Amino acid sequence: MVARSVMLREGTTQHIAAEFGLSAMKAFRGAGVNELLALFGGCFNCATCHVVVAGSWADRVGPPSADESDLFDCSARRAATSRLSCQIDIRSALDGLKVAIAQKD
Repeated sequence: MVARSVMLREGTTQHIAAEFGLSAMKAFRGAGVNELLALFGGCFNCATCHVVVAGSWADRVGPPSADESDLFDCSARRAATSRLSCQIDIRSALDGLKVAIAQKD
């Protein structure tokens, strides 16, 4: 298990523990983070699980794939460290990861 910090839209932070092998999206939803819409449940069809990775974590999380990047083309809220949380795999190198749920478009 690894620890994560998720900044909610109103600015509060929720700390959760996540199991290896889950996507960040599934870990957040399983911990009761309901602000993350995730309409398609991680099927990589939308950008409703959009998070912004804290700058110091961006290199460890890695950049979005080309397909993931294409999904952000319709988002006015895209940031340099935007990622789809369904595409971030929980692994030991991400213990302590900090992300913010992107504001709604």
